Amino acid sequence: MTASSKRRSPQAFARAGGDRTAEPGSRTGAQPEPEGDRDADPASVARAIVLRQLTASPKSRLQLERKLAERNVPEDVAAAVLDRFEEVRLVDDAEFADMWVRSRSQSRKLAKGALRRELADKGIDADTAASALEQLSDEDEEAAARHLVERKLRPEADLSDRAERDKTTRRLASMLARKGYQPSQAFRIVAEVLDAAEGSGHSRYP
Repeated sequence: MTASSKRRSPQAFARAGGDRTAEPGSRTGAQPEPEGDRDADPASVARAIVLRQLTASPKSRLQLERKLAERNVPEDVAAAVLDRFEEVRLVDDAEFADMWVRSRSQSRKLAKGALRRELADKGIDADTAASALEQLSDEDEEAAARHLVERKLRPEADLSDRAERDKTTRRLASMLARKGYQPSQAFRIVAEVLDAAEGSGHSRYP
């Protein structure tokens, strides 16, 4: 059995008794949300908050710690609740990092540098981030950059005009830099795409 197959959904955790409140998003019952009840047990409040957060989208442990702190959950209670969620694999920073790299590299065409910074901001340690980034090869990274440059290259650009080409190069290289590509890599990829486009008479762009 794989690690991912052992994971339990937030709803399954609640049904198994990990939390006695209604499932996140459930409209059944007339019970108020626990954090709105001043007499609620802090651990119950924390579990309800975490379950709602995980139901909305995967979260790293640090993200959940920040959310619990915002709701004034005591640190020791938050730590105990999150430890329990980790035990049942509902909170798993390694799996979160893998998912984040796959999603952001595909949807945003981000390079490893940008992804590494985003993971660090979410509390993912360097070793876990490095492992997650291994699924993104150098070839995949460059292919994504080329596709992005080709898509952003304006059809009206006159690449035979040196001033126009330099302007286009700076614009596209800056775009790649914002995606986390190193400047030398960004300028090289842009130059190669522009050379190919100019060589074909820019005919590939309607």
